[in-house]
Amino acid sequence: MEAFTHLSTHAAPLNLANIDTDQIIPKQFLTTIERKGLGNGLFYDFRFDENGNPKPDFVLNQERYKGTKMIVAGDNFGCGSSREHAPWALLDFGIRCVIAPSFADIFYNNCFKNGILPIKLPQAQVDELMQDAKGHNFRFDVDLETQTVTAPSGKEYHFEIEPSMKRALLLGLDDIADSLTHKVEIERYQEKRKTLTPWL
Repeated sequence: MEAFTHLSTHAAPLNLANIDTDQIIPKQFLTTIERKGLGNGLFYDFRFDENGNPKPDFVLNQERYKGTKMIVAGDNFGCGSSREHAPWALLDFGIRCVIAPSFADIFYNNCFKNGILPIKLPQAQVDELMQDAKGHNFRFDVDLETQTVTAPSGKEYHFEIEPSMKRALLLGLDDIADSLTHKVEIERYQEKRKTLTPWL
């Protein structure tokens, strides 16, 4: 998993509440367990019409937001089914950070397991960042170490994060990699078990 330390990017404003995982990555794209290529299906019904043509009014299809690595979204982002394909699709598209007033719990946790930083901020602050994202000077800086988001205006926003999740992102550790940091202790325990319970 790629570590997350600092991000400097423009941000795409997606001012919609209750965006569920089927909207993030529709069910027809769930036939694979490969993570690559899922970005093509990200927000598919928002991005494309029934003939597969890009919808010019959708934010991620607009030239000024091309290549963004951050989304500022509405409340309850990632609700719905618990599909891990949702963060996979965001990551494959290039999104490394989502800022919203709240997230669905399973989606929120899945983000950390895949190298995406979900940031919870009060609604009033998200509204400010949403307006900043619509501006012309719209470069944002996210610093995980200091737990801050700096808006284009220079205004700084502090966010909270659970320490173990912060550590995993900073070091680029998914659950398996994190477990393997205790490899010596695991091997020592296994040897001890062989001695204490040789019949197992």
